[in-house]
Amino acid sequence: MSKLLSISYQQKPCYEIHIEEDFSMLPSLLCALGYGATKKACILTDDHVAPLYGEALQAQLQETFQLCTMHVIPAGEAHKNTDTVGKAYEHLICHGFDRKDVLIALGGGVVGDLCGFTAATYLRGIDFVQIPTTLLSQVDSSIGGKTGVDFMQYKNMVGAFYMPKLVYMNLSVLHTLPEEQYCSGMGEILKHGQIKDAAYFHQTAADWERILKRELPAVEQMIYGSCLIKGGVVARDPKEQGERALLNLGHTIGHAIEKLSDFRLFHGQCVSLGMVAAAYLSSRYGTYSSEQLRQLEEILARFHLPCRLQNPGFTPEEVLAATRMDKKMEAGRIKFILLKEPGEAYSTKELSDEQLLDGIRYLFC
Repeated sequence: MSKLLSISYQQKPCYEIHIEEDFSMLPSLLCALGYGATKKACILTDDHVAPLYGEALQAQLQETFQLCTMHVIPAGEAHKNTDTVGKAYEHLICHGFDRKDVLIALGGGVVGDLCGFTAATYLRGIDFVQIPTTLLSQVDSSIGGKTGVDFMQYKNMVGAFYMPKLVYMNLSVLHTLPEEQYCSGMGEILKHGQIKDAAYFHQTAADWERILKRELPAVEQMIYGSCLIKGGVVARDPKEQGERALLNLGHTIGHAIEKLSDFRLFHGQCVSLGMVAAAYLSSRYGTYSSEQLRQLEEILARFHLPCRLQNPGFTPEEVLAATRMDKKMEAGRIKFILLKEPGEAYSTKELSDEQLLDGIRYLFC
């Protein structure tokens, strides 16, 4: 089992995504990139992943590098901030890391985003490698070079576009992922199908039993297809000047719900809710049919993703107010992603607050 994708940036090859079933290929790939016995590596991970994979990976890489350290941060979105980045800087300084060395992000989206931002800003730029360990990070945050941290209550408000040198996915790590977190990753996967590839969306839906059982051949094919979609979009629009904005389907309302829930809901669950609201608005004010909306909800539910909010502890009006803090605002108006049909999305700034509230209220039905 092994698959390879090459991601381009401004029409030039930028980095490779390797999909493997263990860590055995990683040392040789790092050596091929020029890292080796004269270089240092720092594995940045969290206190959930470190005992599962961090210590074994560090021991494996000790033979590749002059020095391989591990810096462990507390797990969770609450620690995705500049204070945590500052502690990472201190670790790198104390161990004498320079621009020729490399950071390795081992973990989910929080670790990947934070490690990438640390790499982009330490000594004005140090190399980093992504090793995503959740389904969500494998198909989403590890691809495309978006890095960042939260600032106060604003999600991903401080960040940089900074490309990794390699993305390495070990699919076997998914077997230790809790069920709810695994299913959260399906929110982004199904979103990719909805915006770009209806055939991929329906094939994933048809293969739901094998995917939920985490049968690696089915999971590998699903992840490969999802990465093809996102990788293609990112290659064509690396800094979100146009097409890349379509990847935000479900995110404006989803991020607002995520924040108001104090991150009790997983990101993919919030994207699912936001996607349902967007599909409802697409059927109410566009060409997306009510039957397509029903089918979308049925497939999301098949993967244990929410389609409605049950006693969330906040109101539709509060969700609408939270969307005003979205970083995708332009000249005071929200850039919102809607669907023409499954596999075809578009961006609009023409939705009124009342229309957005209509979509949000649908989730409270």
